[in-house]
Amino acid sequence: MIEHYFTCPHCWEPISMMLDTSVSKQVYIEDCEVCCNPIQLKIQFINSELLDFQADSIEQ
Repeated sequence: MIEHYFTCPHCWEPISMMLDTSVSKQVYIEDCEVCCNPIQLKIQFINSELLDFQADSIEQ
């Protein structure tokens, strides 16, 4: 597990999130802890190192 910091694409507030490095490619939806809007996360690891991280807004 690693801690990763990013900005919410809805409210632009900084967010920290724990990421599971044991799964190399991940796509899932998580709610922003500040504004509660859904964020689609696309994450990729190689050898437990973060290669790519995308946090995209989901229009409601």
